[in-house]
Amino acid sequence: MDLYRKVRLACAEGMSQREAARHFNLSRDSVAKMMAFSTPPGYRRTAPVKRPKLDGYTEIIDNWLEGDREVHRKQRHRAKRVFERLRDEHGFTGGYTIVKDYIRERERRVREMFVPLAHPPGHAQADFGEAVVIIDGVEQKAHFFCMDLPHSDACFVRAYPAAPAEAWVDGHIHAFAFFGRVPVSVLYDNDRCLVAKILPDGTRQRATLFSGFLSHDLFRDRYGRPGKVNDKGNVEGLVGYSRRNFMVPIPRFASWEAFNAYLEEQCLKRQADVLRGQSETIGDRLTRDLAAMTKLPAAPFDACDQATGRVSSRALVRYKTNDYSVPVVYGHRDVWIRGYVDNVVIGCAGEVIARHPRCYDREDMVFDPVHYLPLIERKINALDQAAPLAEWDLPPEFVTLRRLMEARMLKAGRREYVQVLRLLETFDIDDLHVAIRQALRLGAVGFDAVKHLVLCQVEKRPPKLDLDVYPYLPRTEIGTTSTASYMSLLSEDAA
Repeated sequence: MDLYRKVRLACAEGMSQREAARHFNLSRDSVAKMMAFSTPPGYRRTAPVKRPKLDGYTEIIDNWLEGDREVHRKQRHRAKRVFERLRDEHGFTGGYTIVKDYIRERERRVREMFVPLAHPPGHAQADFGEAVVIIDGVEQKAHFFCMDLPHSDACFVRAYPAAPAEAWVDGHIHAFAFFGRVPVSVLYDNDRCLVAKILPDGTRQRATLFSGFLSHDLFRDRYGRPGKVNDKGNVEGLVGYSRRNFMVPIPRFASWEAFNAYLEEQCLKRQADVLRGQSETIGDRLTRDLAAMTKLPAAPFDACDQATGRVSSRALVRYKTNDYSVPVVYGHRDVWIRGYVDNVVIGCAGEVIARHPRCYDREDMVFDPVHYLPLIERKINALDQAAPLAEWDLPPEFVTLRRLMEARMLKAGRREYVQVLRLLETFDIDDLHVAIRQALRLGAVGFDAVKHLVLCQVEKRPPKLDLDVYPYLPRTEIGTTSTASYMSLLSEDAA
């Protein structure tokens, strides 16, 4: 630029272009260009680059690269492989550089372009992400639900041990409760938990549970193009943001409830942030989002998967490849099943007969030992081999009670011990534990005594034990002394 300025200044002060070219050691064409343009115009190509050796092969290259769209991205053609195939299969005599330059320019031409979007208030986007967490000392994968409001950038995040349809709906219910309103519409990808089938005309056939939820909360569902995550770029960004900011280092919590309470706290804290390009906080802009949303329904949706089943001969009901126990009295009967995110509820007719924590393993068995006690009482020889009781962690006083009962009454004592365990059908294990401790201290080792003591524990009254009812205690008879007994001592027979 300094030489450019000197040449133009010299010519403006009267120096001819011929003299300026000689003085500054430039060509006259360069001096003429400097006088024509106030600043250097730069290099301007007047004709496209000629590649005589490659021009006959560009159609072959284009066909190969177009075919790569249907192939996994890790097995697509690179410039080196294209050059080798041209050379070996088609007799190409050119160099590698012109092939590489052509492919680079072609990729730039076909690269997708995007339209900047404006987001009106009241709409949302939702998706799931994955991260590693440690819950109750166990390292496992967390599936976290994210809902983003693009207008305000307000967010909600909640974690689950898996991401079935129930988790999708439960995440929505908690998100709507967090915001206090229901969005006008929510944008999704085509997850199979939401979309059962994409019809030829592009419409979506919704999954049963999600369809019922849409009807209950009355908001519109929208879907991006299959495989195009950029259609819902806001929530995709939230997934990465949540993982980097809320889950680094690896979260350690005692339970999922504690972890979700932490995530909700972080979402509330983020509402005080002012993002790039904005003059208001997320919370300030959230007020416009909430004003455009609708009210929450009067009652929350029951976010559960509904199924039916039949109780097996082992008092088990199968749900999602896992078996859950029910009381043995319901054996071989038809039951209904409600699968929630964190538990499984089983009922018969209008009665709930079993409730278990949800198991996300495969081909596992979930037992409640109390369900099998009536059957074990009848088949007492199965007590030590019963699988439902194998991992039942009872306090040591229970073991002591059984040992004393079996020592005094043998097989009958074992059956009476099971009767004591059956008190758990009615009473809490903590109350029964206190009653057994009292029975051992008083030496009243029996079912009736323990039952009496646990009733006293629940009703907060002192115990009154009558030991005459226990069959294993020795019987004593105390008679009334008569005067004739003394006279017999003086008789000759007594002497």
